[in-house]
Amino acid sequence: MHGFYTILLLLASNIFMTLAWYGHLKMAEFSWFKALPLIGVIVISWGIAFFEYCLQVPANRIGFEGNGGPFNLMQLKVLQEDITLVVFVLFSVLAFNLQLRWNHVVAAIFLILAVYFVFK
Repeated sequence: MHGFYTILLLLASNIFMTLAWYGHLKMAEFSWFKALPLIGVIVISWGIAFFEYCLQVPANRIGFEGNGGPFNLMQLKVLQEDITLVVFVLFSVLAFNLQLRWNHVVAAIFLILAVYFVFK
């Protein structure tokens, strides 16, 4: 169950991370948000990122083999990066209507292969 909880926490933390890092680009469509100075946008992003850290740190602690979890450090990092990219792609498609192209699919296949090889 540690692996399952780790993946769920990583997924949730990456949703907050993506919103903190890229959500302000979408929010700029609203006049009240666009009028904010950069420091205001940074403070809002930090507020969102706080929740990312509240989930990311426990995910790594629960999942790390040194704490009884199933993943070594390399596996945790590759897993986190792949989850980040999946969340980012979904966000890009849903929030910005990004059109996926063949090279995006090839990159996704290589990411899946990276996970395979790091767990080998």
